[in-house]
Amino acid sequence: MRFSKSSMLAGVLGVGLSLGVAGWAAPATDSYQVTGPIIELTDSKIVIQKDDGKWEIVRDAATKVTGDLKVGSKVTVKYRMTAVAITAKEAK
Repeated sequence: MRFSKSSMLAGVLGVGLSLGVAGWAAPATDSYQVTGPIIELTDSKIVIQKDDGKWEIVRDAATKVTGDLKVGSKVTVKYRMTAVAITAKEAK
């Protein structure tokens, strides 16, 4: 079976694009942390006081917890940032 140059090029580009998209869709591996006292705690979020700001971080059943969480306890929270939506605006 013979392949034309254009069909070979299309195949190579298709594989390259597939690999590029797979790499782009990989989860973020960078993590960050914040330390401070808990000022609010629910099953779905934890709020930490950090300097003059409040850090509200979502949590769920998969969040690994070590120790007993309660309001007033000093904790260190490790988290990742993930974009949920991005809207581009025209430059002025």
